[in-house]
Amino acid sequence: MEPRSKRKRYAIVGGIALGLVLLVRTFYTVRETEFVLLTQFGRPVATIRDAGLHVKWFFQSVTYFDKRLRLYNPRPSEFLTRDKKNLLIECYVLWQISDPQRFIETVGDPVAAEMRLHDIIWSSLAASVGNHDLEALVAPEAAKVRTEDLLDEVTQLTDARALERYGIRVLDVRIKRLNFPEQNKQAVYARMRAERERIARQYRAEGEEQAMRIRAAADRQREEILATAYREAERIKGEGDAEATRIYSQAYGRNPRFYKLLRTLESYKKIFADNTTAILSSDSELLKVLTQGERAIR
Repeated sequence: MEPRSKRKRYAIVGGIALGLVLLVRTFYTVRETEFVLLTQFGRPVATIRDAGLHVKWFFQSVTYFDKRLRLYNPRPSEFLTRDKKNLLIECYVLWQISDPQRFIETVGDPVAAEMRLHDIIWSSLAASVGNHDLEALVAPEAAKVRTEDLLDEVTQLTDARALERYGIRVLDVRIKRLNFPEQNKQAVYARMRAERERIARQYRAEGEEQAMRIRAAADRQREEILATAYREAERIKGEGDAEATRIYSQAYGRNPRFYKLLRTLESYKKIFADNTTAILSSDSELLKVLTQGERAIR
């Protein structure tokens, strides 16, 4: 009886252990940040997206996938613009798993997924950059820069291809650094210096032209002011001469002899200066006042 009871106890313990194993294999949990792919003998049968406690057959297996955003930093690569300029572009990509079944069938793990993403992103960037000139990516005026439109286009192309092929959603592609290849930098710097010198020459020429216009306007104003002043001076001088003539006429009309004497004395002042020698005849009208006095004035 004793061996039989032992076997019975072993059977009960084994049954309980088997039940526990089956119970553990039957229930599983899904977190908010996860997908679960349910497989049966290696073949996907369902994708569980809702968080919580779930039930499956004990012979089925579960594979967990993180559905949160992932950041991928591809290595910098050279691209050629439409105007044949080489650019070294370093970008980053935000992606997440959208279809776990297709993901596990095509790539299997995140490392392989990022390798596939690199090929898609590189081809999309090459196509988009090749359709734009350098000025659309780098320009002094913000209105000419089309980088946002270009990257939106790359994101849409990459997302559509990655979702169809690998069950991956690409949410954003953005540029971290844009530079020229090392071998092209000196040529670019030389062109930049030449462009700045050309702009400086243009500014200097425009300044000289403006200075010439200002000087010409100033000279014209000066000539106008001098002409106006000369005309006014001549007018005042003419009025003064007329007034002097009028005064002389009045003086002559009142006392002609005194007027003649005064005019003769003024003539002496003008003619006979210091060290002046004059040879005149004795009957000269100019000498009569000196020789005859008041009698010479009639």
